[in-house]
Amino acid sequence: MTVVGIDVSKGKSMVAAMKPGGELVAAPYEVRHSDIELSHLALDVLCMEPDTRVVMEATGRYHEPVAALLHSEGIFVSILNPLLIKQSGAGSLRKVKSDPKDALKIAKYGLDNWSTLREYTPMEAIRQQLKLCARQCDLYNKNIVMLTNNLISLS
Repeated sequence: MTVVGIDVSKGKSMVAAMKPGGELVAAPYEVRHSDIELSHLALDVLCMEPDTRVVMEATGRYHEPVAALLHSEGIFVSILNPLLIKQSGAGSLRKVKSDPKDALKIAKYGLDNWSTLREYTPMEAIRQQLKLCARQCDLYNKNIVMLTNNLISLS
């Protein structure tokens, strides 16, 4: 049972792997979001024991390519709400904010909640198109309200 915690940011990710009892399998290290480095990350995870899970926070759109690549390699990936990890505290009294510490905190959260982790499923093309249409509709409605308010204020 090993959990790989990934703290995803814009062009890079911080990765740490942990076993129960706080035993570090891999100390935190940085991975750039290039095809080569992400495929090396997938290979590293596959070389760990068979019962390995990858846990990462939902970070807007930055986590999508990492999660999709790892999922396509057959690795169990779980995307978590950042608020859950923040509320867990992970046994720390200090509010340390650094990428290596965050990767370890995510891995510890994955170990503590091993049985409740939900597997990631990639977004389908139709769902992405529906999300885009919904955003465009919201923008259109906001513009209508803004223009109506301008017309009322002018008259």
